[in-house]
Amino acid sequence: MKPRTLLTFAALCTVPFVLVLSNSMLIPVLPKMQRAMEISLFQAGLIITTFSIPAGIVIPLSGYLSDQYGRKIIMIPSLLIFGLGGVLAGLAALFLKKPYLYILLARVFQGIGGGGTYQLAMALTGDIFQTEERSKALGILEASNGLGKVAAPLMGAASALIIWYAPFFIYGLLAFTSALLVWLVCREPQKRRKKEQLKGYLGHLGQIFSQKGRGLIICFLAGMLTLFLFFGVLSYFSDILAGEYQIKGFAAGLYIAGPVLAMAATSYLVGTLLQKQLSNLLKPAVITGLILQTLSLLLLAFLAKQRFLLLAAIIVLGIGSGILLPALNMLITSASLKERGLVTALYGTVRFFGAALGPPAVGLGLGLTPLVMFIVVATGAAFIAALTLFLLDEQQLLPEKMLETNGEKGDSG
Repeated sequence: MKPRTLLTFAALCTVPFVLVLSNSMLIPVLPKMQRAMEISLFQAGLIITTFSIPAGIVIPLSGYLSDQYGRKIIMIPSLLIFGLGGVLAGLAALFLKKPYLYILLARVFQGIGGGGTYQLAMALTGDIFQTEERSKALGILEASNGLGKVAAPLMGAASALIIWYAPFFIYGLLAFTSALLVWLVCREPQKRRKKEQLKGYLGHLGQIFSQKGRGLIICFLAGMLTLFLFFGVLSYFSDILAGEYQIKGFAAGLYIAGPVLAMAATSYLVGTLLQKQLSNLLKPAVITGLILQTLSLLLLAFLAKQRFLLLAAIIVLGIGSGILLPALNMLITSASLKERGLVTALYGTVRFFGAALGPPAVGLGLGLTPLVMFIVVATGAAFIAALTLFLLDEQQLLPEKMLETNGEKGDSG
């Protein structure tokens, strides 16, 4: 990368780092929130859900607007709204005796801002990098997201040692800083954006799905499942640590950081590998990730009765997710040029819905016993792996220019 491009990309990497704090920073604090506000595990899970669902709804609109008017003009106000929502949640907890409802409302507002952040950073990365180098850039971007997941539980647990609502104020500090960096440093590629009526725009989007819909839908399902599993299992792990093992606060954050560190490191390594052998490895990476997720869930169902076996099974889940996500990101951002913002945004929507449904679904699913719950979701992961094996054609999603460039590299080496 050129120095200026590298600086731009570094600023963009702050966006997924900040966004991932939205949920991951609260996971180890949820038991403390339950006690402070006298709420149930299901109600605590709604603090995650009330952010993720509005974000998922707003993402397609932000993607459309970014295709029409530019990425930065949407991303910067979104970061500011995201930070303000966090500050409002913290102020509600600080000044109100019963802040739960107001925290949920502030999280809705924060989610509206969150819907215009990470997916637009992915789309802008796709704009900047037009060759196979895009896979490495997207791998680094996903690793930055993963690094945020590693830091988030530690930051949340450490700040909650001061007071349980301190994490909400961290959102404002970091989001406002990220917005300033994107505004000052990022140079969006100058390209002519022909304003298009929504009807015509959606018509072009429909053509993309008519040509590539099968592959895109499989990628969407895999991305949604990954976030559903990751946040659902981590909330389950946090509850087990606090309830059965009396591990709370910063110590719980250290346990939770293990699986997300495994995911972040794997994302970076896989993104680098995909740059060198792009068309040969994308589909195997998706299948391998789904198989590891299935294996992890079966371990959780049958074998993970002790704390360290439980941790090992969730680390396997993190590794599987780290293999899967860079490949999915590459396929999604390469499927379209003109409508890249909206295609990427739709992918972000299903990911957010997965994150939103995971914690409360696990809270309810525990009523079926962990054995039944994990077998059901393991079956779902295995089914999507089978769909990928038989129905996903990665070359249908990649542009010819990228396949030709990768083919030349493969022939020469």
